[in-house]
Parts: sequence; structure tokens; C-alpha cells
Amino acid sequence: MNLRSAIALLLLALVQPCAAAMVEEVVELPVTVKDMYGKSVSRPIKVTVFRDDALPRAPFLILNHGRAMKPEDREKLGRARYTDNSKYFLAKGFAVFVPTRIGYGVTGGDDVEYSGTCGGKQYLPGYEAAAEQTRKVLDHARSLPYVDGSRGLVIGQSYGGATAITIAADNPQGVIATVNFAGGGGGNPIDSPERPCRPDLLEKMFAGYGATAKIHTLWVYSENDRYFGKERPREWFKAFQDAGGKGEFVQLAAHGKDGHPSFTSNAAAWKPAFEDFLRRNGF
Repeated sequence: MNLRSAIALLLLALVQPCAAAMVEEVVELPVTVKDMYGKSVSRPIKVTVFRDDALPRAPFLILNHGRAMKPEDREKLGRARYTDNSKYFLAKGFAVFVPTRIGYGVTGGDDVEYSGTCGGKQYLPGYEAAAEQTRKVLDHARSLPYVDGSRGLVIGQSYGGATAITIAADNPQGVIATVNFAGGGGGNPIDSPERPCRPDLLEKMFAGYGATAKIHTLWVYSENDRYFGKERPREWFKAFQDAGGKGEFVQLAAHGKDGHPSFTSNAAAWKPAFEDFLRRNGF
């Protein structure tokens, strides 16, 4: 290669746009929440952030994890990432924030989402604790220069899905819509499959959320959800909608032995409905 050719190649490289790169980073946010006994718990939570460094400003997406039944499994969560799902959302143009909530994995601390025995459930405090942590993540996301704080989503799986509806009841600034993947509580697929604890209280809770929620919501459940069954989620959605909530319910076909984890194990089934929901909400 002669000198002229080498210079030409160098100049070409300099004018080429840089390839987009996924950046993954971890931040700590101090939060204070209350458990079902009214005890205040303060602790910094770890938040995994995925962003595209080629995008000067992107809408935000907060993604909340579920709740394992056993304490040792909650500890084993490590740092919540949902890597494949997060990369998909990143490709859709979002900056993605995945908190590891108090009582889980690398964040640790008290189990502030404990809701009592099966017959004596108190669901509201646990979801409020999860929602308060989500609000702190929202505040942080909106403060960042690479985030468009006026446009974003809150999404969650299982316990995190119900938390997304808790957030919808608040109508927080900048949250255009929320998405509930298999949301609920009190499920036990081993000892009482498809028969969650006190579903009537969950129905009442979702009705209360529907009375104040003004933003759009999407509810996605599988037909063979071993935690909540086929009918209970429809009843919860109907209570939400009848109380005034705006929402759409999508029931996926049965998947494997348990469709509850379809958010991660059956993404091809829900992506068409999700992407249509995005388009209709301006994303």
C-alpha cells in the first residue's frame, strides 16, 4: 500500500460514524420504604442500566423482577439484569433500568415485600414498597442527560408486573404506559397450582388501582400460568377496567409445563402484541 492510499483509508476511518455500543453500568440509589408492619427500612438498591451510547437521548424503560417463594432463591437472584430482554428493549430505542429491590440478591436487606400468611394476606404494603423503589429509579432516570424524561414505560414480570399496575395508579410524570407480564401475588405452583392466596384481595387491590389510573396498561398472561391459573388474571383485569382503568388483556397460548415465565421463555409469543402496543402509544 502506498502513502496516498494509506492516507485515504485513514481519512475514511475518521469520517465514518462510530458504531453503536451497548453500555452496561451499575448505580446505587438510596431508598426508604415501609413493610407491612409499618417499619421503615432504608437501604441503597443496585440498579443495572443498559444504554446505547450512540443515542443522545432515549425514552426510559424501568423493568422490575419477580419474587421467588424461598428466601434462599431471592438471595440467589444476584444482580437483576434480564439481559436478553434488556437488549431487545435497547434495540427498540430505550434506555433500560433494572433495579434489584430490597430483600433480593446484591441489594439484600429485609424482606419488605412479605405480605403475611396465605389466609391473612396484606398485599398493598408490599406492592407499595416495590413501587416506591421504582419511583426512585424513575427520578434518577429523568435526571440523566441521555434520557428523555417525558417519555417512558414501566414494565414488570410477576410481582414486578403487579408493581407496574401499582405505578399506573400514580400516573407519574413521563410514564406513558405500563406493561404487566404475569402479575400477581400469593401463587404457589407446587403446593396449590393455579390457586393463589386470597385472590379476592388482589381483585380488590386492582380495582383500587383502576379507580385512579389514567395511563394505558397492557396485561399479558399465559393460559397455563401455574401461579394464577387462567381465570383469575381476567377477573383482576376486569376489576381494574370496571373501576375506570385503561387496559388491554392478552392471553398467550399454553407454553411448556408452566407459562408463568413466558416473559423470558416465550418472548416470540408476546412481542407482536407488545410492539403493537408500543406503536399505538407513540414509541
